[in-house]
Amino acid sequence: MADAGQWYNSLPRFTRYWLTATVGLSLLCRFGLLPMEYMYLSRELVFTRLQLWRCVTSLFVFPLSGATGFHFLINCYFITQYSQRLEKDQYARSPADYMYLLMIIAVLANLGGMLFNVYFLMDMLVVAITYIWCQLNKEVIVTFWFGSRFKAMYLPWVLAGIELIFHGSLASLVGIFNGHVYYFLKFQYPQELGGNALLETPQFLKRLVPDISGGISGFGVPPESRAPPPRQTQANTWGRGMALGRN
Repeated sequence: MADAGQWYNSLPRFTRYWLTATVGLSLLCRFGLLPMEYMYLSRELVFTRLQLWRCVTSLFVFPLSGATGFHFLINCYFITQYSQRLEKDQYARSPADYMYLLMIIAVLANLGGMLFNVYFLMDMLVVAITYIWCQLNKEVIVTFWFGSRFKAMYLPWVLAGIELIFHGSLASLVGIFNGHVYYFLKFQYPQELGGNALLETPQFLKRLVPDISGGISGFGVPPESRAPPPRQTQANTWGRGMALGRN
């Protein structure tokens, strides 16, 4: 038990919150302590009866049964692996940025769930987070079932293919789309295409969850900018000099 407690406490903050809410609420529904009929996402009930809490409960509640238990455990494993890595590495010094990422993914998952009539959104969230980590670590070799090994960039597509074949669900494909929307707007558009930073974390979140100074981060490295350098409109006669911040 001590080892389990140490492992749980070692999880970064928002990964731990996510896992706790998912396991806790799903078990409460499984044993009938919370009514499942009030937990799932329903476009009609959200818009016609204003049951807005469904947009939150559907993010964390998973319909546990004998047939879905293994799938639930796999999702929990992916939360502890890829959410933890993303939060510890890429967002180690800026937890508010990771909190904002989860909020964006949650909103996109709700939109996708309403569009495709997906009642529980755990698969979308897990695959979206996994996709973002995999895009930041494309060349890392990951190990999957039966010892198969391949580059991380292919992992989300393997997950989506398995779910589509065995469950006939589009949830993981929607999760890939959601993850790509975030990755494109956060990294590719401003850094590769020279566009504006559209997903800057609001200051009130920064004040709520301040940045952490020091430490080591950056194992998941965003793509280097390929945007063309700005044109010089006027030449000078004092030489080119040296730009600050460059070696």
